[in-house]
Amino acid sequence: MIQRNFQNINANGVTLRTVVEGTGPLVVLVHGWPQCWYLWRHMIDPIIAAGYRVAVPDMRGFGGSSCPPEIEDYNIRKLAGDVAGIATALGEENFIVVGHDWGCITAWHTALFYPQRCKAVMGLSVPFWRLGPATVNPPGQDNAFWYMRYFQPPGVVEAELEADLERSLLAIHYSLSAEAGKMCFLNQLSFPKSARLLDVLPTPAKLPGFMTREDLDYYIEQYRVSGFRGNINWYRNIPTFAASTPQLEGKNISQPAAFVAGTEDPVLLFDPNWRGKFVASFDDLRFVELIEGAGHWVQLERPEATAVQILRFLKSVK
Repeated sequence: MIQRNFQNINANGVTLRTVVEGTGPLVVLVHGWPQCWYLWRHMIDPIIAAGYRVAVPDMRGFGGSSCPPEIEDYNIRKLAGDVAGIATALGEENFIVVGHDWGCITAWHTALFYPQRCKAVMGLSVPFWRLGPATVNPPGQDNAFWYMRYFQPPGVVEAELEADLERSLLAIHYSLSAEAGKMCFLNQLSFPKSARLLDVLPTPAKLPGFMTREDLDYYIEQYRVSGFRGNINWYRNIPTFAASTPQLEGKNISQPAAFVAGTEDPVLLFDPNWRGKFVASFDDLRFVELIEGAGHWVQLERPEATAVQILRFLKSVK
């Protein structure tokens, strides 16, 4: 594994273990669940080579960063504040943010909360959505298993996933990838509400093509440190998400923006009509690009193509 330069950055009341490398305008790379800074391992060097400084944190609740136990410590305002706080700690007034999965949701909201400081925003895999109670309890699916609903009671999913970290991390990564098929993850809705997460997500017989044994061992090591409590708390803020940010209702993202996802990403099926509403939420959307053959882990499944799109966006806002 390439050795990285880590800093423990004190920001917004927490300590965030962060890879900080390169020189130039600051780009903050924000991961989602169940990840850590390591998600961005294939993107860091191309961005540095293009003339940027990167900050790649373990977000709060993950890896080597602070993992406060309370649910309210993971509301979207605090998550966005962590991103801005990293920039402040590094002496940077302005920054660009690129996020994936929950990190993508955080990136969109960082742009909304910090319009004077966040110069541009790029999202991977999750369109800009206003989350709320219906996200956790999909209409017409009251008796079906849905992972976000299963995540709500504290302690339940943590105990399941922490009992076998290898199986848990393998099943989650595989089920959202193109290798599993676009409908694999959504097949959970055919299971009863009483099921458990690892009942509904298949565990592959071998490592998926985008993950080496070294990669999996690294993730396991990180989750031995953090556990799942803090990072699952991100999901436990979804029911009050929209109600806690009424000032953002109907507000467009004004900064230059772009979006990239895989053609086989099941998250895009959460709302098959996502594109029209998504485009209308931006004042300066530079492009939307779907990468052929990639599932949810677009920067792992198609790293070269994803790097091309990230650099395309950064060049457009330089």
